[in-house]
Amino acid sequence: MSFTHRKYVAFKPVRKTDRRWPDRVIEQAPQWCAVDLRDGNQALVKPMGVSQKQRLFDLLVKLGFKEIEIGFPAASQPDFDFCRKLIEEDRIPNDVSIQVLTQARPELIARTFEALKGAKQAIVHVYNSTSTVQREQVFELDRDGIREIAVNGARWVKEHADRTPETQWTFQYSPESFTGTELDFAVEVIDSVNAVWRPDQGQAVIINLPATVEMSTPNVFADQVEWVCDHVRHRDHFSISVHTHNDRGCGVAAAELAVMAGADRVEGTLMGNGERTGNMDLVTMAMNLYSQGIDPCLDLSGMAEIVETVEACTEISTHPRHPYAGDLVFTAFSGSHQDAIRKCLARRSADDLWQVAYLPIDPSDVGRRYDEVVRINSQSGKGGVAYVLERDYDISLPRWLQIEFSKVVQQEAETNGGEIDSLTIHRLFEEKYLSVAPAWALASYDLHRDEAGVRAHVSFGRPDHPMQLEGQGLGAVEAVVEALKAEFGVVVAVEAYDEFALGEGTRANALACIRVSIEGAHYSGAALAEDTTSATIQALLSAVARHVGTDRPAPAAARPAELSA
Repeated sequence: MSFTHRKYVAFKPVRKTDRRWPDRVIEQAPQWCAVDLRDGNQALVKPMGVSQKQRLFDLLVKLGFKEIEIGFPAASQPDFDFCRKLIEEDRIPNDVSIQVLTQARPELIARTFEALKGAKQAIVHVYNSTSTVQREQVFELDRDGIREIAVNGARWVKEHADRTPETQWTFQYSPESFTGTELDFAVEVIDSVNAVWRPDQGQAVIINLPATVEMSTPNVFADQVEWVCDHVRHRDHFSISVHTHNDRGCGVAAAELAVMAGADRVEGTLMGNGERTGNMDLVTMAMNLYSQGIDPCLDLSGMAEIVETVEACTEISTHPRHPYAGDLVFTAFSGSHQDAIRKCLARRSADDLWQVAYLPIDPSDVGRRYDEVVRINSQSGKGGVAYVLERDYDISLPRWLQIEFSKVVQQEAETNGGEIDSLTIHRLFEEKYLSVAPAWALASYDLHRDEAGVRAHVSFGRPDHPMQLEGQGLGAVEAVVEALKAEFGVVVAVEAYDEFALGEGTRANALACIRVSIEGAHYSGAALAEDTTSATIQALLSAVARHVGTDRPAPAAARPAELSA
């Protein structure tokens, strides 16, 4: 079945030869306005109750939002009651302005001001749609008719505000569906509204440019914003705000480019909850600034609390890949990613600039732990496995053993499916390398050095029936190898050998890892002990045991001739 191609209106770019925003960078955070309690709430299958609204409002205040849109009190009794609750219970901090939305209709504006009675400061947000399609097909009005709606709404807002001077008022106007409005008409309406409100005479005014439906690429939206900034009157006397949606998946990008194009203020919601595909995500945009060294003027360090609260209030789960907030966004399953992260973390000092492969920010800045960064599944490699052992058990493996052990872990993951946790990795390492058969457990050793080298006397096995080895070599390892050859008739070639001190102090444990070749086969062993020599000898015994057999070892004289040769 072929995909049906319908006829859609192609969005025309703005004809602009003087665009300046592509050469600009964002150097400071915009003014934020959280609209979770209005735009976000109206998009929920089950709108929030009073307790949920209060919880979310308190979180927004805690995060540092100074402007919070709390509802549409003229259209909803619960919104009206919540507005009254905040005011009458004195729940609004002195430095926070609540914002409410209303259509440009006299009875709705009157009800809005009734809801706001007694507020110290408030933003009255009035709107009407100006887009071509709504003008022609919904309202069936010409430009003059639409402009008259906006002007009348502005006048009614001003009249009510003049009657309640005890509140510090800010007026906000949105030409709804701005992105579908001819730019010259958008400016005409904005100028007409401002002619009523007179921001040039000191009235605080916000002109909000909403991408009510995201209709174009973000660069086109930036052109539209810059064009308006260049053509409206009294631009220096009022704020330009943007309110982007995510229909094309570019809500954050559009808001960022709009700020570069001259916008002073950004409206959005935590986690991008909103109509259709959602609103612009405040968390993502603020953290994008943070990742570039710009103070977002919001405290997002408690990301777990933010996610928990938003999920509880909206009853919408956060996607595990959600930028900055998802459970898996700082997690590396890929082996090459894990190896790079491990090496970068090992090299950096606390005062260094953050430069860690695959991690755009330090997870701890948003309350995440490093143990969430590297997780193991069948796609993981040696770096991730080594990182988990180092992080959780202070066990450092040499590269050759990382490669070998990662195959053990991968086989387990492929067999059982899914993720391999830290305890399982440690169990596999113990079973494969650290477990010691009682018949091969080191009991004691004695090393005597003279001009000929080192003479080793080693006792191992069960306490009631230990075995004794003696051998001579240039070092302890060679001496024990010679002793094993004399006792069991095996020729042991040491291919790799590493030892590590674990922890600090005189009783610190040591880890020894050894790889040997016997009769063309390869065997590895590892051991933990109180000193490196004990660990090395035990690792060697464990490796040889895998060839000879982990039961009671038989000396060369007692073994069949073919094994003694």
